[in-house]
Amino acid sequence: MIGGGQGAFIGGVHRTAAAIAGNWQLVAGAFSSTAEKSKASGAEIGVDPARTYGSWAEMLEREAALPADQRIEAVSIVTPNHMHAPPAVAAMEAGFDVIIDKPLADSLANAQAIADVAARTGRRIAVTHTYTGYPLVKLMRKLVAGGGLGAVRRVSVKYTQDWLSRAADLEGNKQAAWRVDPARSGDAGAFGDIGTHAANLVEFITGARIASICAELTMLPGRRIDDDGAALFRLSGGGKGTLTASQICVGDMNDLAIAVYCEEAGLHWRQEEPNTLTVKRRDRPDEVYHAGGNRAYLPADLIAIQRTPGGHPEGYLEAFANIYRAFGEQLRGASGGAGEPGYATMDDALAGMNFLRAALQSSRDGAVWVDL
Repeated sequence: MIGGGQGAFIGGVHRTAAAIAGNWQLVAGAFSSTAEKSKASGAEIGVDPARTYGSWAEMLEREAALPADQRIEAVSIVTPNHMHAPPAVAAMEAGFDVIIDKPLADSLANAQAIADVAARTGRRIAVTHTYTGYPLVKLMRKLVAGGGLGAVRRVSVKYTQDWLSRAADLEGNKQAAWRVDPARSGDAGAFGDIGTHAANLVEFITGARIASICAELTMLPGRRIDDDGAALFRLSGGGKGTLTASQICVGDMNDLAIAVYCEEAGLHWRQEEPNTLTVKRRDRPDEVYHAGGNRAYLPADLIAIQRTPGGHPEGYLEAFANIYRAFGEQLRGASGGAGEPGYATMDDALAGMNFLRAALQSSRDGAVWVDL
């Protein structure tokens, strides 16, 4: 692992997800930009001191020198956005596959640099767009792709939070500090942090790409990058939609919700109630699907990624674990290669970066339509 040391939120999430997945073991790390903090973090986590390194460069060099059956198999990068590309490129050059937190990088140029090295080296990358790991989100994708509901006409997606709604929220908050700093976050703030999740969810469920966008991104006084924004978008398949991403919507904790309206039905899912999917039609009662490893009406591949019977809620960490599990199976040839890979691919991640590029351009030019 690179990053994710003391005071970090997402590092603990990745470690827990890997443990739940059951096919990964954390054996080495450079957990901080300072050697002292990295060592302290490794000791706290329980990593062998001999494999807790002072820098990611040292880790990659020393691990690559180990025999093949002893060295690390992959690197998980959980740093702020500006530190995604350098270690990702170096890790692939050193012969390691990569798991990387979203967005792929702090800029489209750096994201493309990662993609170019992946193509040249043949290394594989999984990007952790968490919400595609939920079984009922995968079911939505299947229902849309099956064709029985007709073409997608409209999508409404929102991802709203309130944790940056006050000026004081930045005081002493490590997670807030880097997210509102363009030098570390990149040009996009809330749209980069959570808007990319919303866009990825749209594309994952509909099977279409966002083809053009008209966006307005705003920020509270004193902020340097967006903390609030909304956009109209058009899909490559002909559907249209709206997307809202905000971290200043007072009272909303982590409200990611999506509705996909096809010709014959509307599908509704909300991340804060992730074990329920509602399908609504004009001329019959609503259909309510529940998650659970014993829900026989779910497809077998979705039952297989659930760990408990219905009524025992699985959520964010388990969805995250499904991504780790799928990537491990892909690397070791155990997935069978059928269906969607179970994680965001390089193409998905680059689409997300292009979405950010177009949203920023649209907003800067006065909320005009921009093609992706």
